[in-house]
Amino acid sequence: MTGTLYLIPAPISEEQIASVLPSAVQQKIAEISCFIVERPKTARQFLRHIETHHSLQELQLRTLDEHTPSNHFQELLKPLMNGFDVGLLSEAGCPAVADPGADLIRLAHQKNIPVVPLVGPSSILLALMASGLNGQCFAFHGYLPIESSLRAKKICELEKLSNELKQTQIFIEAPYRNQKLFDDLVKVCSDTTDLCIASHLTAATEMIATKSIREWRGNLPNINKIPTIFLLLAHSHSIRKYS
Repeated sequence: MTGTLYLIPAPISEEQIASVLPSAVQQKIAEISCFIVERPKTARQFLRHIETHHSLQELQLRTLDEHTPSNHFQELLKPLMNGFDVGLLSEAGCPAVADPGADLIRLAHQKNIPVVPLVGPSSILLALMASGLNGQCFAFHGYLPIESSLRAKKICELEKLSNELKQTQIFIEAPYRNQKLFDDLVKVCSDTTDLCIASHLTAATEMIATKSIREWRGNLPNINKIPTIFLLLAHSHSIRKYS
């Protein structure tokens, strides 16, 4: 009999864990002794706050990040095949959502390993909930291109797609490039397009605001190095063409 692979959301800010993880979820995490994690150091800090039933020295932490080769996945799943429960722990937010883990989870399904997602914070869904934009039809695109002209072209494509489908477009950026992306959005997008900026979600300094591009111009908050979700919804049929 195999163990169960539990997908563990981690807090997306430094606020108290009790405010974002139900007690039943914390209890389940505390029972697990084997984890697959993105960064062992921060995983240990998180598990220390959970008050795990095991000493930190007893915990088995195996690394899964963007550099982990796919031929290592079988080894990561070995404890599960031997009957032990394993927790897949994201660095922040939900595992396999804009984070490593999807391919490992797919392999677990192929091996008939039960996969159980635990309840916890998702910055993407929290931002969508609070944006006032279309929550019936939306798409998450992860990171946009880094190079300026390619990024501007992608923004135009997403704005056009949003207009055609009436679909909220959601994307993120490395915090130190947030301000540049914000600048590009207000330069490239049409005046009537709505843009939501959701920063520091679940933190005491949380900021969520939805305005038209026209309203954002000349009044850009400083979101440099602040974890942020960007949400865009176009309304006008006169979308700009990128050239």
